Amino acid sequence: MKILALDTATEGCSVSLGIGDRSIDRYAELERGHAEKILPMIDAVLAEGGLDLAQLDAIAFGRGPGGFTGVRLAASVAQGLAFGAGVGVVPISDLAAVAQRVIQLNPAVRSVFAVNDARMREVYWARYAWDGGAPLAVALVGEERVSAPGEVQFPRPAGDPPWAVAGRGLRAWPDLAERAAAVGAVLFADLLPRASEVLALARPVVAAGLVLDPALALPVYVRDQVAVPPS
Repeated sequence: MKILALDTATEGCSVSLGIGDRSIDRYAELERGHAEKILPMIDAVLAEGGLDLAQLDAIAFGRGPGGFTGVRLAASVAQGLAFGAGVGVVPISDLAAVAQRVIQLNPAVRSVFAVNDARMREVYWARYAWDGGAPLAVALVGEERVSAPGEVQFPRPAGDPPWAVAGRGLRAWPDLAERAAAVGAVLFADLLPRASEVLALARPVVAAGLVLDPALALPVYVRDQVAVPPS
């Protein structure tokens, strides 16, 4: 399989080109300027891989939740490239990408609470699980949420395997890290979503033939109801 993955939902701006089991990656942390960086990154990995867009099987992207501008950018770039190349898209959760990185770093972990900074004194969070089998890919347990940090709950998963809480939300809100550690979680406070984990989660989707039409390359904000005026 040949899959291009990209992510711009947070400070991390990244691209990953998967060719079979190998990948070619670009990553940078930026305060701003993702729109100027992402297309040159894509050109660079395609050139290194000796591919053009029409040879891809799919384009995967971090569909959010994350910063509104960054999430829209990833969706629009993926959609535009996919339409032009005549390939399908695979939207991947940015919270899932953080959880995926944890189990790749520590395959003994079976449950991960991903907590990303949502600004506006809130965090995005969700729980993910991996059953220890193949593929090595996390699955959502429950739903993705946005809330004040004090509303985040970390119930200890049943069983003995280690479990984790991960994401820059822990760095933004140290009390979250303290509460998670107090109930036995392993902490990964420095992780941001990256295209390399978007790629890892997209591979089984593409292999199963579940690629979407480019028109469905849509952002997921979780907090988009803030734009609705009160009734």
